[in-house]
Amino acid sequence: MTTRPTLEHPVTIAGAGLAGSLMAVYCAQRGWPVRVLEQRADMRKHAMSAGRSINLALSTRGLTALERVGLADDVLEMAIPMKGRQMHNVDGSTTFQPYGRPGEHINSVSRRGLNELLMSRAEDWPDVEFHFETTVHDVDLETGAVDVTFGDGRRERLDSALVIGADGIWSAIRTRMQHTPRFDFSQTYLDHGYKEIELPPSPNGDFALEPNALHIWPRHDFMLIALPNPDRTFTCTLFLAFEGDDASFDALADDAAIERFFHREFPDIVPLVPDLVEQFSANPTSPLAYIRCKPFHRGDRVVLIGDACHAVVPFYGQGMNAAFEDCRILDELLTRWSIERSGPAIAAYSADRKADADAISDLAVYNFLEMRSRVADEAFLNRKKVEAALTEAFPEHFMSLYRMVTFSNRPYAEARDLARQHTAMLDGTDGAETALLTLGVMRALAGAVPEA
Repeated sequence: MTTRPTLEHPVTIAGAGLAGSLMAVYCAQRGWPVRVLEQRADMRKHAMSAGRSINLALSTRGLTALERVGLADDVLEMAIPMKGRQMHNVDGSTTFQPYGRPGEHINSVSRRGLNELLMSRAEDWPDVEFHFETTVHDVDLETGAVDVTFGDGRRERLDSALVIGADGIWSAIRTRMQHTPRFDFSQTYLDHGYKEIELPPSPNGDFALEPNALHIWPRHDFMLIALPNPDRTFTCTLFLAFEGDDASFDALADDAAIERFFHREFPDIVPLVPDLVEQFSANPTSPLAYIRCKPFHRGDRVVLIGDACHAVVPFYGQGMNAAFEDCRILDELLTRWSIERSGPAIAAYSADRKADADAISDLAVYNFLEMRSRVADEAFLNRKKVEAALTEAFPEHFMSLYRMVTFSNRPYAEARDLARQHTAMLDGTDGAETALLTLGVMRALAGAVPEA
């Protein structure tokens, strides 16, 4: 049995969101004392504001990180499997596109429910303390001392063995790092924003749509998606440009405009949401942005994880999964180097994760184009059939980009680069000819293989 070092000071985690709460479990499992500082109130004791409950898609990377601390089964109990995309056309017809091979699926999970579970599991450890309504003002990047104001007004400086910034896109820890030399930072907003609408159960209390699918209404320049919830509702999210003469949030300025827009673009949704106009008017319109920075650490005691260093747009369903993967990789490196040498560990994490963070950021932005437009394109669908045939025939040699990102732990940058090679191989002929040619060549090279 390995003896864990006794720390002179606790590990301080800024942020009690998904990444911060999971990282608290990782640290507690190592026998380290942990304090988690969260600016918001404890969500387990307060009602959630409407329109900000966006669901999350949990896949292999996130599940792997949860498995390492024994939480995967608990989370899957509250999740709904989604086996593919259910595409909704304007005329009401639908098509289904499986995500992967038989048995492969992603999981719809409530952000709030998952966050509450992770916080409660972290608090099960005796040396973990959560401090809510606590503001982080500053951090000493050399010593790890953190200046905070607690909810009761006390202002203190807290010594820390290690400071982990998991405080999201507006991270106070990263903001302090931005005031140091040779620290790169960028923030980019999309022209589109999003608004959420709840689709209730059917009159008989059942799901109003197929529950084991991610529903997409692609409309080229914008789209609507819907993810299932355990209470048999769906969380619908409209991604739409902020500005424009017709299809934009600015154009939907009154009840009549909202009704016209939904009857024209999503007529099958209208009868399923009786209070559609009321919800649309009441719920907030939120922006979409991604950030990048370099490095992810400063000194020997301060490091960033999750959205604090690589917030991405939600169109690949990897924001949470990437953040959970951060926790796993950081924990592995701390094991290799030990807390006494946290400097090399966090420097290695920073170097390893930067390329992968940039890769999934690029892929997420590109996937917005795919989801809102290309999923309804015949050439795109033919390409997907070719990829599916190759995957089925040669699972050890070929994986689509989506499968590498979603159903494996292959580094994001490696998956992106390998997909570019696949694209080059498949380009040049039409889908059917490419499939036959590629399958024939690979059979000749591999010998006897199963038919696609």
